[in-house]
Amino acid sequence: MTKLSISLKSTGKSAGMAALALSLLAGTAAIAKAAEVTDATVAFLMPDQASTRYEQHDYPGFAAEMKKLCPGCKVLYQNADADASRQQQQFNSVISQGAKAIVLDPVDSTAAASLVKLAQSQGIKVIAYDRPIPTAPADFYVSFNNEGIGKAIADSLVEHLKALKVDPATGGVLQINGSPTDAAAGLIKKGIHAGLDNSGYKILAEYDTPEWAPPKAQQWAGGQITRFGPKILGVVAANDGTGGGAIAAFKAAGVDPVPPVTGNDATIAALQLIIAGDQYNTISKPSEIVAAAAANIAIKLLSGETPKAEMTLYDTPSQLFTPAVVTQENLKAEIIDKKINTAAELCVDRYAEGCKKLGIGN
Repeated sequence: MTKLSISLKSTGKSAGMAALALSLLAGTAAIAKAAEVTDATVAFLMPDQASTRYEQHDYPGFAAEMKKLCPGCKVLYQNADADASRQQQQFNSVISQGAKAIVLDPVDSTAAASLVKLAQSQGIKVIAYDRPIPTAPADFYVSFNNEGIGKAIADSLVEHLKALKVDPATGGVLQINGSPTDAAAGLIKKGIHAGLDNSGYKILAEYDTPEWAPPKAQQWAGGQITRFGPKILGVVAANDGTGGGAIAAFKAAGVDPVPPVTGNDATIAALQLIIAGDQYNTISKPSEIVAAAAANIAIKLLSGETPKAEMTLYDTPSQLFTPAVVTQENLKAEIIDKKINTAAELCVDRYAEGCKKLGIGN
């Protein structure tokens, strides 16, 4: 499995990102030769806008790599805003616009099976992106290791509780998963269970968050705070949005300090919550790397070559990247020093004092 311990920022750092991405992609199929594909149309279909990553990182990373590999190729970008029916319409639209390869991050992993079959029946290549499509083998699947992410954030929280000598007999943890229609959320959930089930800390309650919506996570967490009160020793949330929802619920209930809460995606908001001490961890996963890999795979497939797979997942040749867990202890090293975000972006207003304590300066 390709190890990824390095991170990138998309906006304003394209030159450095491109150079670094090349080295990180060495473990994948060799970089495709753009001369073999000169004018194809390739679609990049993302699932929702609840996470800011798609507009800020994934699409810019994909578009930049496609421009480098195939300057004459056309990239069609659509975001379904968590609507499976809208994504189906977008899928049909890009086919009608002549797309020969479609990179698909599905809203509903099960419903996406029919889209894969439709495209493949017309000779169109489909690359499952981020979220797998379990019931219909795509031509390739590229993602971060979602199960590994779930286990990493859970393990990190458990180690933290044990380091603080928090007695498991005094309570347990809440588990907030992602969308029940998202197969990647299912993998993260599986990984979280792998980290929690034999940890000694019981799961007080668990919730699958429809559409990954932070307000729904917040509402559920609020109910559990009323139900369990101080018995909540921590929260394993599957991403920064659901984690942020849980933190907001604790704040609204007047809980101080907030028990440790996990996350995933290293959004600016989550990094600032970590700086402030309100969130315990997140996952730094520079999506530009996976997006660049998807572009390379698309060009390989269109040129008639077979991209090198590290494994087979859901009967689909696959490549998975493993990102880094970020806490206060390594935020400067993983985020600031690696230029994912700057101190000027993070250390504003009430977060300035926390930055000073962590040795992060403007």
